[in-house]
Amino acid sequence: MKPPKSGEIRKPTKTLSGVAPVAVMLKPRKCKHGTCLYCPTLDVPQSYTPKSPAVMRALMLDYDPFKQVKARLKALKVMNHPTDKIELIIMGGTFLDYPTKYQYNFIKECYDALNDRKCKTLEQAKKINEKAKHRCVALCIETRPDVCSKEHIKRMLKFGCTRVELGVQAIDDMIYKKIKRGHTVKEVINATKRLREAGFKIGYHIMPGLPGSNRKKDIAMFKKIFSDENFKPDQLKIYPCQVIKGSALEKLHYKGKYSPYTEQEIKNLIIKFLKLTPRYCRIMRIMREIPPDYLVAGTTRIDLRKEIEEELRKKQNKIKEIRFREIGLRSRYQKQIDNRTRLKITRYKAVGEEYFLEIVNSQDVLFALCRLRINKKNKNKAIIRELHVYGQAINIGKRGKIQHKGFGKQLIEKAEEITKNKGIKKLKIISGVGVREYYRKLGYKLDEERVYMVKEF
Repeated sequence: MKPPKSGEIRKPTKTLSGVAPVAVMLKPRKCKHGTCLYCPTLDVPQSYTPKSPAVMRALMLDYDPFKQVKARLKALKVMNHPTDKIELIIMGGTFLDYPTKYQYNFIKECYDALNDRKCKTLEQAKKINEKAKHRCVALCIETRPDVCSKEHIKRMLKFGCTRVELGVQAIDDMIYKKIKRGHTVKEVINATKRLREAGFKIGYHIMPGLPGSNRKKDIAMFKKIFSDENFKPDQLKIYPCQVIKGSALEKLHYKGKYSPYTEQEIKNLIIKFLKLTPRYCRIMRIMREIPPDYLVAGTTRIDLRKEIEEELRKKQNKIKEIRFREIGLRSRYQKQIDNRTRLKITRYKAVGEEYFLEIVNSQDVLFALCRLRINKKNKNKAIIRELHVYGQAINIGKRGKIQHKGFGKQLIEKAEEITKNKGIKKLKIISGVGVREYYRKLGYKLDEERVYMVKEF
């Protein structure tokens, strides 16, 4: 790859949402419950293939978390991306099922790499990262709904985790049994509730086209996800079921007992999903990047989303989903963007009260958002689950076109106002370790357990 020109950012979409993502892969380990029908077993992290880009990078570095983070930082720097604000993503398996010692060491090594120094304890590494050059502003852990107990949640909070992605796939016990998923819908409901009450941002992985489902069922499931208050995730990854080498599904396919959706069927389904997605949810990704060598049946079109969104824009469909509206990505195809903004509030029920605060313009372009929750069990408990300013990521201390212009402060002030009006005397924020200094400037303090940033009124 040729080095970028002065001022040029290669692959600009990597940081157009306001942060620099750094994905770190776990060493391979079999799932305790067994293997799902669709999941390949190929001596690499579960559900991945040896030629998946993230696996190839991790293999070269012997799955060492310190080396992986360092390598990703170097790659981002070569492409001229700012690396002050890092979103750390732990991927490759059910992290919370690994030995506890491995978990703590893995997370500490990630912070050590960001800090460019080795620490004796995780707490020391986190403390240093508060003012480090590469600050962890968000940390994402993937887990299963049945590996998300109160103890697991306490541990994730100690790690500095702010976002959890649940492998939901479907919300149908019959399908779960057919695909040998190893849990029920009840575990999905319980995990979602625990995570939400603890303040996490929640993502679901869903898989339309599973054995036992059909397009009608998939649409009904999607509608239920956003109509039933036991669910209502903040984010989604939509991975239509594909037949991969090394999976039990491969045998069923060759016997003529299973066929995945065609490209056109997937396209029609995704369009329907996008139209049904509420404004408080972000569809993070559509389609998995499965190398063609390992794809037995299913579309190879990993760029299908781009084509779908271009079609929706031409038809001027009003899609409310966050990624479709966010300023950084929107500015790539819309020349005239109104910079006059207003604060919009969407209130919805999710076993408690959720306030989705947005900074938007007249074209409904999204500049920034805040998720405030009032828990149902304890009416005196208010927590901010997310504060995010979109647009091209810039270095801390610099002013950009969108970032560092006071949108975050404006949203926090509104969240505080709502909290006070409800007679609540304290507001908590689940904060990435690298954002603590920002909240301190707004009058927040780290609580005694060194988990949440808190302000009392």
